[in-house]
Amino acid sequence: MQTIHDILKLGDPKLYEVCEAVEEAELPHVKKWVKQLHEAMEDIRKVYGFGRGIAAPQLGIMKRLFYLNLERPYVVINPVLKNLSEEKFELWDDCMSFPNLLVKVKRHQSLTLTYRDENWKEQEWDVSGAISELIQHEYDHLDGILCTMRAIDGKSFKWK
Repeated sequence: MQTIHDILKLGDPKLYEVCEAVEEAELPHVKKWVKQLHEAMEDIRKVYGFGRGIAAPQLGIMKRLFYLNLERPYVVINPVLKNLSEEKFELWDDCMSFPNLLVKVKRHQSLTLTYRDENWKEQEWDVSGAISELIQHEYDHLDGILCTMRAIDGKSFKWK
């Protein structure tokens, strides 16, 4: 069972690596990876009271995969972001890899997400606002980018 202690913390070199695409032949592994992501996220929710999404590299799984648990679970494999809006908004972002730190960032107000689901079926999802921000945050993890690297300025950090 995965817990909060299995989530890689700020400074771990793996968090800065670019992930590899999930191959269709790896689909049998995806179910196990998603279970691990779900368990770790549920533990974060119990301890810190937040968590809507988690990216595979946060557990050291260096694949282009993230898991969202919103009104229902979403398994997002090999995502691509398209139609990023010119309009952006500012927010205090949090992350399971540094759960006591908030970082002020700018994110696109809306976007289109294309991906494969847990059945390898192509999906497309138009999102805006909080869901757009969440997807951009998790997508960044797949490219080795943390929200600390997107801070608006040197004053854009605060402890929770």
